[in-house]
Amino acid sequence: MIILAATPIGNLGDASRRLVEVLDGATVVAAEDTRVAQRLLAGLGIENRPRLIALHDHNERDRAGELVELARDQDVVLLSDAGTPTVSDPGFHLVEAAAAAGVGVTALPGPSAVLTALAVSGLPTDRFTFEGFLPRKQGERTSALRALAAEPRTMVFFESPNRLAASLADIAAVFGDDRRAVVCRELTKLYEEVRRGTAAELAEWAADGVRGEIVIVVAGAPARAVDPGAAVEQVLALVAAGTRLKDAAAEVAEATGLGKRDLYQAALAKRSPQAE
Repeated sequence: MIILAATPIGNLGDASRRLVEVLDGATVVAAEDTRVAQRLLAGLGIENRPRLIALHDHNERDRAGELVELARDQDVVLLSDAGTPTVSDPGFHLVEAAAAAGVGVTALPGPSAVLTALAVSGLPTDRFTFEGFLPRKQGERTSALRALAAEPRTMVFFESPNRLAASLADIAAVFGDDRRAVVCRELTKLYEEVRRGTAAELAEWAADGVRGEIVIVVAGAPARAVDPGAAVEQVLALVAAGTRLKDAAAEVAEATGLGKRDLYQAALAKRSPQAE
């Protein structure tokens, strides 16, 4: 089968016993960077020397089929440079191909920069969305942020230290200067740093330059006050455009968080006798 193996994101002590056992017996390891994989094996004191196959963003589609066929007869361990494979790292196309071919896929749970940053951020963790890396170009980055401006869930981003200040400045510009955010730097490493503040404050701090692996956690958009009367008018407007009252009430309820039944009854009471 295909084994997705989570690796330490900075501290080798976070390697699980299962990871060590699997690597110690592995015959084939697909790695985002074979040199990083070799250092991991050495760092964990593993003397086993499996066959190493490079699997990265540029060749994954081409090599997925080959690895799936290998996995029919033996385990193929997939390693990203750090953290959990497939999460902003190679692995999705391989898992997709394995599932289509009926080849088993399992995972060795372990370190994740996304969950680690979320846990220490101090921002709500009950609902969140992972958005990966923001676009490099400012125009595209701003467009991506505008699409998230009303997102109520906590948002997690990866970012390059070279673009951190610019991205935080854009977050402040699009979401508002006072939107709460957290920058997590070098998680689990010796110089780990978690800096909290508003988006504008963090942008100013990052302007002096920041090094290391970066995760940004941003608070979701605050709940907007909803005018029930205006919501009822929205329902009636949809009905006037040809939508059934029941469906219109459901649509507005989903958009506003108001009760579907309440909207239905209020709109029904407000409709003129002619409309009924």
